[in-house]
Amino acid sequence: MRRVNGTALVVAALLATLAALAFPVWSYADRSGTGQANLAASTVSTRWGPLTAVDRDLLVKVRLAGLWELPAGQQAIERAPSQSVKAAGDHLVVGHTDLDARARSVASQLGVELPNQPTPEQQGWLRELTASTGPTYERLFANLLRRAHGKVFAVIAQVRNSTRNALIRQLADASNQTVLDHITMLEATGLVDFDAIANEAAGDATASPTGPPPPVPGSRIPAPAPAVPTGTQSFTSLPSGPPAGEIGDPAARQ
Repeated sequence: MRRVNGTALVVAALLATLAALAFPVWSYADRSGTGQANLAASTVSTRWGPLTAVDRDLLVKVRLAGLWELPAGQQAIERAPSQSVKAAGDHLVVGHTDLDARARSVASQLGVELPNQPTPEQQGWLRELTASTGPTYERLFANLLRRAHGKVFAVIAQVRNSTRNALIRQLADASNQTVLDHITMLEATGLVDFDAIANEAAGDATASPTGPPPPVPGSRIPAPAPAVPTGTQSFTSLPSGPPAGEIGDPAARQ
């Protein structure tokens, strides 16, 4: 009897050891917290390609942006003392009217429910603007809207890079162009606090910055070799940006 009990204990110990060794493998592969598992669980099939939770989040963010930034733009046209802020407001109204129509159309085709009110935080920003006047109002307008556009800009880039849905990809393209236009117009007011934006971004960052070391004042570095095509090919496209070293006047495009 002792021999049988001893054998049983050895077998049980071996089974427990094998189970412990196997546990990390199957538990990690099957646990719901992994990125791939979350992606699969939140994705639905559509005729335009898979639709993920991140895709749906972009639809909601575009809709919410229009619900508060459009009325903020209208208010700027009516109340801002300076023409540059009025021009930025005009771009906000036109851009978000177009984006909202696109977002509602895409949401209808994909069966995604959209909100009909701004978030409490966005409603608070509108109340802040309404309570301000004169130069204080203009600075608040430029910086509230610039920070909001900067944050959604990063979301658009993430979705545009990863989406497998053709409708979401098209919306991301339109959103990218519109948000960049609004950022440019808001910066053209001369009221954007770039130091505050940089400090806020640094506070949110988790990785150490990389790149070349800071330049030494007064030192000269060798000019790098230009990146140019080789051979005898001809090219027909044009650069998308302004000439190198030039800063354009976005207000001239209104």
